[in-house]
Amino acid sequence: MAELSFTLNGQTQALTIDSGTPLLWVLREQLAMTGTKFGCGMGLCGACTVHLDGQPIRSCSYPAEFVNGKNITTIEGLAPTQDTLHPVQQAWLEMSVPQCGYCQSGQIMSAVALLKANSSPSDDDIDKAMSGNICRCGTYPRIRKAIHRAAELSVQYYQPATTEVGAES
Repeated sequence: MAELSFTLNGQTQALTIDSGTPLLWVLREQLAMTGTKFGCGMGLCGACTVHLDGQPIRSCSYPAEFVNGKNITTIEGLAPTQDTLHPVQQAWLEMSVPQCGYCQSGQIMSAVALLKANSSPSDDDIDKAMSGNICRCGTYPRIRKAIHRAAELSVQYYQPATTEVGAES
C-alpha cells in the first residue's frame, strides 16, 4: 500500500492505493475523473494523457505513487471555470473535431501541452507533437485545424487587457 498526497485539478487529494497501480485507475476509479480514457494500457495510444506538473504523460502506464507531491491536470480541470472553455476545447467545438470522441480528451491534453511549448506551431510541429495520439476515426485533419484555431484563440484568451498610453480614465 502507498499513501499519496497530490493536487488534482487544483484540489488537494490524499488517499491510499495499492503499490504499482497505474495513475489512470486511481483517477477513474477512486477519484471519478472518467474523462481520461483507457485505450491500450501500454502508453502507446494517448487516450489516457494527463498533465503532470504541466507536462503530458500517459496515465495508463505511469505508477500513481510517483505523483506524490505533484500537480495533475485532467480534461476535467482544463477549463478555467465551469462557464468558460479552454481555447483548445473551444477550437475543438468550432472545428467539429470529435467523431466517436473516445480519444479526444487525450488529444486535447496533448494539444494544450503543444501550445504551451509552441504558441504558433506549423503543421509539421503539430504532426510531430500529436504523433503519440491515435484517432481510429481519422480526424487528424480536423485536429490540425483545431490546433491552429486554438493558437489564435489562445492569443486572445491569454493576452491581458491593455489601456492606451495617455488615455484618460
